[in-house]
Amino acid sequence: MKSLKAILLFFFIIALVTFRDAGAVDLANSKDSPLLRRFAGSSIVGYQVKSYDEYNLQTSTFSRYNLESKKREYVKPPLKPAGRLTRLWYEAAGDTGSLEVFRNYLNEFAARGFVILYNSKKDPAATRWNNYLAPFGAMDIQTNRSKYIFFAAEESGVCVASAKKSRPEGDVYVHLTVVEWGKSDAVYKAKRGAYVAVDIIETQPMVQKMVTVSAAEMSQSITAAGKVALYGIYFDANKWDIKPTSRPALQEIATLLKQQPALKLHVVGHTDNIGGYEFNTGLSKRRAEAVVASLVKEFGISPLRLTANGAAYLAPVASNATEAGRAKNRRVELVPRS
Repeated sequence: MKSLKAILLFFFIIALVTFRDAGAVDLANSKDSPLLRRFAGSSIVGYQVKSYDEYNLQTSTFSRYNLESKKREYVKPPLKPAGRLTRLWYEAAGDTGSLEVFRNYLNEFAARGFVILYNSKKDPAATRWNNYLAPFGAMDIQTNRSKYIFFAAEESGVCVASAKKSRPEGDVYVHLTVVEWGKSDAVYKAKRGAYVAVDIIETQPMVQKMVTVSAAEMSQSITAAGKVALYGIYFDANKWDIKPTSRPALQEIATLLKQQPALKLHVVGHTDNIGGYEFNTGLSKRRAEAVVASLVKEFGISPLRLTANGAAYLAPVASNATEAGRAKNRRVELVPRS
């Protein structure tokens, strides 16, 4: 009889666990990041992945919201890592509190080799309205909960942290926000328990995906704008040796020059502002000279038709304050000359 009771109890526990897990279904097409484990019993209710983005990573509270500039002002400026961005929202329904989840994640950070950059529970200045940075109300994240579920949660339960892990293939940053709901709410589609927002940024240089500009398109741009900007000519950082992947763009320049025998060009190198003016002046000039040398040597273009110039970062087409902007500023331009 005891054996039968034990067997029935075993199957009851299995059924109970199965029933509990069946209610915790992850959002369609979502998945955990391999870099961090989830809190036990939680399910994914929000998900977004971008192959490349820049992120404002909190390292302190923000002091106030400037109504004139419509920007937050911070005690310490946020970091701005750029790379692959994964955003995950987890729901841990039931008796789970935000502090329990928060401390579990801090332990997970330590186990995975992360260094804590900010911990709101150790910041006396942290309150609900100034201790987290992520604009939950304006995000286009896919979710089956309200996009305001973090803003509307109980003030006393807000916990925030950011962390960094250094690795050879690129540093990883994490921003963590945990909130608590004391009772379910139909308006925000919230269940009693804790909600976790995990933003993971895997830093990496932006992969240049610009399509090679054809000779015809170069001609059209020169006619319409007086120049053409090229992003298909590649160099390693701080170097001027042309990479082999640049050949299609060089081939199109050569085609343009052969189709228009009277055309003469300034080949102008442009850089971002990292490294200072003098360094970038020399770098941009050497890169332009490398393009000219390649066109002469490999494609038989007369050197009398080409003049190499370096503009450093004096003619930006985007802000040098972001990696995305700096990538746009690193380019080669062709400008007609007499």
